[in-house]
Amino acid sequence: MPITTTAHLNFRGNARAALDFYQSVFGGEVAAITFGDAHNVQSNGGLATAEEADQVMWGQVLADNGFHVMVYDVPSALSYDRGDKPVYVSVRGDAESADELTAYWNGLTDGATIQADLGPAPWGAPLYGMLTDRFGVVWVLDLQAQY
Repeated sequence: MPITTTAHLNFRGNARAALDFYQSVFGGEVAAITFGDAHNVQSNGGLATAEEADQVMWGQVLADNGFHVMVYDVPSALSYDRGDKPVYVSVRGDAESADELTAYWNGLTDGATIQADLGPAPWGAPLYGMLTDRFGVVWVLDLQAQY
């Protein structure tokens, strides 16, 4: 059985903005269901307050290039602590994809904090960079090192 893994990122009220941003960087299609769409608000026995009805209960960006990320707005009824670097999202390419990887990097840097500039890595990766995007998600972009 083939399987895939997908980063599922949690936010507190800005999942839709994150979806739109990631779609602008990686392309693809956005799909989203709000708590209101799913009738999952407290007046119906759900988790979200009436003020959170337009927040994302489930969303994704899915692109033909293989990029896939899912998102969720954690409602105020549930605890939420983003923590410090609990997850890194890795985007890895091969030697032929340097231009594409650089374009993704350039898109993600909008409002980001750079931890390691995109460039050659001492361990042999032709390109490596790490940043925290404007939503607090840590991204690692690199080209596979040839060992």
